[in-house]
Amino acid sequence: MTTEKHRPSGVLGRGPAFWAVMVFISTALIVTLSVTGAIEQKAPLLLLTIVPVSLAMVMFRAGYKMADSPSASCGGKGAAQKTYIKRTAIFTSLYLATFGLLMFADREIGIEGELKFALALLPGLAICGIFWAIGRLIVEEKDEFMRMLVVRQALVATSVALSAATVWGFLESADVVPHVDAYWWAVAWFFGLFLGALANRVQYGTWGAV
Repeated sequence: MTTEKHRPSGVLGRGPAFWAVMVFISTALIVTLSVTGAIEQKAPLLLLTIVPVSLAMVMFRAGYKMADSPSASCGGKGAAQKTYIKRTAIFTSLYLATFGLLMFADREIGIEGELKFALALLPGLAICGIFWAIGRLIVEEKDEFMRMLVVRQALVATSVALSAATVWGFLESADVVPHVDAYWWAVAWFFGLFLGALANRVQYGTWGAV
């Protein structure tokens, strides 16, 4: 007798590959705008590329774990990770779209004043949404061991980002290093998530959920 795996319906039922492909497509569109000259600021573009690609890798891995989890459709570990995938995909796509809109409008239209302020605010809020999604994963995760791993990763990421910002800030105040835009500390935080996952793998034999 054969048994078919349950496939949830609705938006949350879309697999991690779907969300990852959407993120990659959005990234490709922004990179194309850069190559064609519509976006000329290369430093923000690097941030733009690092964050969604790293999140897409997270989506693939979390999704494969859910597919093999017996609790994937009954509100356990799988359900929390499934919701996390959806949220990070949505906020990452919003980040890509709003950043591209800001760069295009600033270069082609020359926006000023309140409109420029509003458009510049949107990409940052989208990244804040990703932080919120990770926080909600910690709250909604039912498996205590998995929750501990996520918390551990977040603590490592926070330590890396704050330490980097503090040390660089003192070096910058002494005029021995160049100025770095503040959004790079978000990149340091996401890099810290990877280090936290590596620490989980070494100590507990598993990477964790984020």
